[in-house]
Amino acid sequence: MPNRRKLRECAVQVLYGLDFYGDISADRAVNIYLDGFSEEIINDPFLRTVVVGTWERRDEIDGVIRQYSTNWRLERMAVVDRNILRLAAFELLHMQDIPRKVSINEAIEVAKRFGGEDSPAFINGILDRVALEVRGVESAEEKAKGEQQAALLEEQSSEPDAVEV
Repeated sequence: MPNRRKLRECAVQVLYGLDFYGDISADRAVNIYLDGFSEEIINDPFLRTVVVGTWERRDEIDGVIRQYSTNWRLERMAVVDRNILRLAAFELLHMQDIPRKVSINEAIEVAKRFGGEDSPAFINGILDRVALEVRGVESAEEKAKGEQQAALLEEQSSEPDAVEV
């Protein structure tokens, strides 16, 4: 079973496709991706949860992103950046069990792989503001948990099937 970073990368690819061909359901888009584009068999509910959740709540999520993307219209953002932001914003808004540091750091890592040169800093700036707004000031306990999980992810990122956060 792939780790969560790999699943997030797959999710961004599916969301990217949906951004162009939004006339199919997110659930169907996941099935098409898994059947035709995935290099490995991925049987993990996290992928479907984040894709379907992000896509079904994109109006809400896009509103939050617009609020904090000063001087950047959502429609003018690079498609990959927009969908990385959507995915991470979904996690911040609707997956409270994932520490904010993990959601943000994972988005930055996905942006390094799929985005442009400025994508990681751009995404970090917006997501920091979103996280503060939707989750409030980070508690010491949440910060410690996030740092621990983020360090674990970085330490084991070369082991593709080792970490799930």
